[in-house]
Amino acid sequence: MARCTAPVNGHRSASAAANCPACGGRYGRSSGYSGGYSSYSPSSYSPSLRSGDARSSGGGSSRSSKPRWSGAGSSVWYTPEQVRALTPVRSSVENLANRPDLRDVFLCHAWDDRQGAAKELHDLLESRGVSVWFSEKDVGLGVPLLRAIDKGLANSRVGIVLVTPALLRRLPKEGIADKELSALLARERLVPIVHETTYEALREVSPLLGSRSGLDTAEEPMADVAAKLAELVAL
Repeated sequence: MARCTAPVNGHRSASAAANCPACGGRYGRSSGYSGGYSSYSPSSYSPSLRSGDARSSGGGSSRSSKPRWSGAGSSVWYTPEQVRALTPVRSSVENLANRPDLRDVFLCHAWDDRQGAAKELHDLLESRGVSVWFSEKDVGLGVPLLRAIDKGLANSRVGIVLVTPALLRRLPKEGIADKELSALLARERLVPIVHETTYEALREVSPLLGSRSGLDTAEEPMADVAAKLAELVAL
């Protein structure tokens, strides 16, 4: 049996009604039919949203959130994944609140990054009032490097690992950065910062570190990363 095309094509003109296999014979090509099924016109018929459209139509609420430690007046927003990754670190920071002698963060980095990305992150953090243990300024002449690092690790609330191509080249050689990383991995106070590389590349070199979620400068500028770290350690 012929089916009416109104639910799909609409009958907004006489010719449309006449061309319908179900209605054309009833109204004729010159009947002057001009409606009747206007509620089914293409302008009013809308298919269900695809799942991807539904996600995007939800606005920022599904893709950004505020952790409990972020102040009401803060302009910094986090993804839900970042909140989940940083919450255990924040708990450790709060548990050490009675140790005002501690540095806020220990910055672990490759030697090759000391005048580049590591210094940039250090400077951004200090500009926000974060106290940073940074080998470039905290290891004096004649001081044994490993001993200085041990003290820096023991006297910092949070460890930041700046993961760069240079660090990935250094880790398999089991140098100073590898020893720092081993100590940091033993604690729940570690935040990886991936810069100019990927978590996939990190997992190939260090599956244990790659299993830790952190921040990524491919997703947001280094300044925004520093802002989140500053909020993370603020008491």
